[in-house]
Amino acid sequence: MLNISSYNSSEAAGEVIPPIAIISATIYCVIFLVGTLGNGLVIYVTGCRMKKTVNSVWFLNLALADFLFTGFLIFMIISAAQNYTWNFGNLMCKVCTFMSTVNMFASVFLLMAISLDRCLSIWVVVWAQNKRSVRKAQIITAVIWMTAVVCSSPYATFRGTTQYHSKIKCGYRPGTPHNILKKFRFVVGFAIPFLVICISYVAIAVRAKRLHKTNNRRSQRIICAIILAFFICWLPFHVVQLVKPTGQIVNIVGPLSLCLGFINSCLNPILYVFMCDEFQKKLKQSIFSVLETALADDHLSFMSSRSLSSHLSRISRRSDSAAPSERKGTATSLNFSECKVVMNHERETSSTE
Repeated sequence: MLNISSYNSSEAAGEVIPPIAIISATIYCVIFLVGTLGNGLVIYVTGCRMKKTVNSVWFLNLALADFLFTGFLIFMIISAAQNYTWNFGNLMCKVCTFMSTVNMFASVFLLMAISLDRCLSIWVVVWAQNKRSVRKAQIITAVIWMTAVVCSSPYATFRGTTQYHSKIKCGYRPGTPHNILKKFRFVVGFAIPFLVICISYVAIAVRAKRLHKTNNRRSQRIICAIILAFFICWLPFHVVQLVKPTGQIVNIVGPLSLCLGFINSCLNPILYVFMCDEFQKKLKQSIFSVLETALADDHLSFMSSRSLSSHLSRISRRSDSAAPSERKGTATSLNFSECKVVMNHERETSSTE
């Protein structure tokens, strides 16, 4: 996705790792840990615990895009720790570039779809109630993923391992149309979605003001925060790519702008936890259910044995307190009924376990 090797082409091969590489590797580690854990929780909660709605489909696919990217970030961590030396072969160079680019395109296309969905929901209420469905949202997300794959393919095609100062780097090969790729990425992956999202939220604000609508403000704040975080994180990267700074500044600004863009992959789960009450509730329920499952076997076995002993003790007390004349006629039926109770209880506990 980014020609990191060009930032270090002016450096002679040496054993000393520059501070910017160490900083990048450290930031990548934090993104990897927070992003993998956070997006994994979001995928679990939105996919398994929450009721499937149109919004849950959007958020699930956003988390999936970030999770796939952070999973491959381990290769970039090792490369940055070795002064961007690439030791994983040509195929993994292309795959990592492809995953990072797909993440960027899929995320911005999903944000654009969310904005259009909310705009239509508030402007065309009747149409949205009749036509807006989970199935259609799933179809739209499938189209978004396919579009992101198509848009990302050229970047992986021109990417590969190259030789820089007797070191193998993962970068764009000679003959790559850099200007075309950069302009396409900026226009399709940033400018057009940014324009669509801005127009959509201006229309939403106008409509809400006319209707004096104040509900769902928390949901709108979450989506606005997600969109704002995306553009704050990725705008410096696109500016650096288009301006093309020269000299030593490119060795510092380039990797830092890429780190800022990658940080977006772990921000969304943090925004969900701090701003969404429903997500907090479902997450707590999920954690409690995990603990209950882990402790269920011992708890149930203890309860079943204790209940069985209490039943047997009650049987013996009742049989001992019964009159001798009545014991012959009633003991058999009493013991039989109590044994049925015990057997039924054992069946219930075994089925529960």
